[in-house]
Amino acid sequence: MSRKRLPLRDPRTVARDIPGFMDVLFPRLSGGLVAYLNRGIFSYANLAEIPDALVAASQLQGSMLFELSVVRAERIIEENEDISWAACLPVALARQQRHFDAKMPHEVCANDIMLADHAARNLVTAIKEVADQEGVEVIQVAPRLRGFGWIGSGKVDFVVGNLLVEVKHTDRNFIAGDFRQVLMYWLLKFASSIEGGEAAWDTCILLNPRRNRALRLDFDALLKSASGGLSRVEIYELLRSVVGHDVDEMR
Repeated sequence: MSRKRLPLRDPRTVARDIPGFMDVLFPRLSGGLVAYLNRGIFSYANLAEIPDALVAASQLQGSMLFELSVVRAERIIEENEDISWAACLPVALARQQRHFDAKMPHEVCANDIMLADHAARNLVTAIKEVADQEGVEVIQVAPRLRGFGWIGSGKVDFVVGNLLVEVKHTDRNFIAGDFRQVLMYWLLKFASSIEGGEAAWDTCILLNPRRNRALRLDFDALLKSASGGLSRVEIYELLRSVVGHDVDEMR
């Protein structure tokens, strides 16, 4: 008898909107641990923070404003010949519509272009500095992650060598949902390493180009702190037991 397959869920949604699922895997990822981790936040010397007052005065929704900046930054990093705002806008809109009820703005004013360009330049500069520090020439933009059971495939922001970079344009420090998200991405990557021989990431950087804030995390240390001391393999086996029996098929 065939088993009815559960509908695939986006890994970002599973991590951020189903906290009970991640609590089983990482029960120690509480406010105290989050506050402790945020003590390691640092800034880049050659970047300038974007004032909150300017963001508040934007005619674009904040999510759209910074999505636009990310698309522009990706095209610069990929050395795409067309980095025009006209080319970036429909891509940003399509991405926003996956999670929000976004609509195409009638126009993007000069001030919004200035803010988006500022955020894009901050992101490009930070990513290239990370690549220089890692001694890596090729920066992977939006590489795909294979799904696992009913957790569907997804894309991460950037990968630099063996380091994951997750971008957050917010007006706050990093929160539990941010850590759950990168842990979910790591879980999928580690599952791929077991199933297909891919190397799992060792390190992650949470990066906020808006505030010029960043946090570098060692995955082994984060996994042990958040899980209560479980090993990589033990967390993977726990994931298998939580997801169910159809985990051998990866997408």
